[in-house]
Amino acid sequence: MEDRIVLDPEIQHGRPVIRGTRVPVVRVLAELAGGMAPERVMAEYGLTGDDLQAVFRYAAELLEREKVHPLPATA
Repeated sequence: MEDRIVLDPEIQHGRPVIRGTRVPVVRVLAELAGGMAPERVMAEYGLTGDDLQAVFRYAAELLEREKVHPLPATA
């Protein structure tokens, strides 16, 4: 994943992007979540299947690290 997802303060204000592009990881996830077919996302942004897999791995790692702090139940 490190070879495909980069964080560079000079590109997209340091947001994670696909290496060699200015395509933010969040944009790819949003397009897929919005119903765009993976093939269309790849064609639209010039990505590969390996790029999409790296996006998914990146998102999964972020979620794995996330700490959940449930709010107390209110009556």
